[in-house]
Amino acid sequence: MNRSKGRVSLASIGHTMKRKDFIRDIVQFCSRAGATAAEVLVREGGEFSTTVRLGAVEKLSQASFHKVGVRLFRGNRSALFASSDLSLAGIRRLVLDALAMASAAGEDSFAGLPEAADYKHSGPLPATCFTSAVGLSVDDRIVLARQCEEAALSCDARVSNSEGATFANSITHFAYGNSLGIEGEYSKSQNSLSVISLAESEGRKQRDYWLSTHPDFAMLLKPEEVGKRAASRTLRRLGARKLPTCAVPVLFDPLASASLLKHIATAASGTALLRKASFLTDRLGCRIASPLVTIVDDAILEGGLGSRAFDCEGVPSRKTVVVRKGVLESYLLDAYAARRLEMHTTGNSDRELQSGPSSGPSNFYIEPGQSSPEDLISSVRKGLLVTELIGFGVDTVSGNYSQGAFGIWIENGCLTYPVEEITIAGNLREMLTSIEAVGNDPERQDEVFAPSLLIGKMVVSGS
Repeated sequence: MNRSKGRVSLASIGHTMKRKDFIRDIVQFCSRAGATAAEVLVREGGEFSTTVRLGAVEKLSQASFHKVGVRLFRGNRSALFASSDLSLAGIRRLVLDALAMASAAGEDSFAGLPEAADYKHSGPLPATCFTSAVGLSVDDRIVLARQCEEAALSCDARVSNSEGATFANSITHFAYGNSLGIEGEYSKSQNSLSVISLAESEGRKQRDYWLSTHPDFAMLLKPEEVGKRAASRTLRRLGARKLPTCAVPVLFDPLASASLLKHIATAASGTALLRKASFLTDRLGCRIASPLVTIVDDAILEGGLGSRAFDCEGVPSRKTVVVRKGVLESYLLDAYAARRLEMHTTGNSDRELQSGPSSGPSNFYIEPGQSSPEDLISSVRKGLLVTELIGFGVDTVSGNYSQGAFGIWIENGCLTYPVEEITIAGNLREMLTSIEAVGNDPERQDEVFAPSLLIGKMVVSGS
């Protein structure tokens, strides 16, 4: 399974019992004990994190973890459990308890594993695990965080403090098997370096941050670059003013756009649709956004933080166009939501091992456009660049949108002064259709990411 330098396969990682054999034993025992279907998901790995503040190590943690989750069915009744005890004797006892629970559970005609046909999708798998950080010592990792903070603090005398710089990395191994004979396993690495800097001028303080994250440690920004970007973002907040209430064009920077896009991902999920908690209900085939907008969920994206070989029901990963040139083409579905909606799973099952599957994104993003951030700013005569969104004032049922914000006022195509204590408001339906430009500057700091977005007009409430 090793494909190239920098990748790691499960076969190279020692374990007292092969994961596939371990899973097969559990599935077979479930069947012998009376389950009509069963699935097993194993997650195990290790993680490390260190935080340095003002040069001193403030936090240092390293941990390993292993857990198994089992979901089984008796006809249309189901039950599940999770355990960190991986002894077969202990798991078999839990299987018997779960079967008893399933017998007492209510029937649900839509419950069950995905259909056999759902597993036939195949395509190229992404590289999800890289070993480039394995050789780093604890001291090396602390130095990375320290260099990051030092870079932020040395940029300007006004940057006089920090909330710390953090380096973290992890490798997680996933293995899956079910009673349909489906089996799979893969490993996934994650690395990140970040710092939160504080600046002060005329007795007023501001804070901001920067983060670099990637599955491959070798692809992280240099600590000095992360620190400089954090300091730059913090410094531009100094001298922030209030604004009078107005209705103006609003330009979301990539981090603010990603925050906006998360609400779209929620509304497009089968879980929200089944709860009647989505403004996208019954909108397949309809125009819901500007023709400039194409939204993709791509679980096989190279270098994606949400890339994977299969979802939490073992369904092979794929690329799904959710919105194509403004038209809603697909939802994000797990097997249960797909049955309820009379559709097919899109391989978007997600779950914590102690709970049942739900629908969620993998790498969910807006395809970048042609405009640079400078071009977008210069196109605005009078408006607002949003650099941070605050609060939870979004209703995915109605689409009503109201968020606290921080940003920079644009005058005659130029950034003029920072603004704070404002609220931007609108409706997601109107906001999506009012997107007038899409930037070429996505920032992959999360599984959901986006470029800058220019919305024609929104209400900005201030003093």
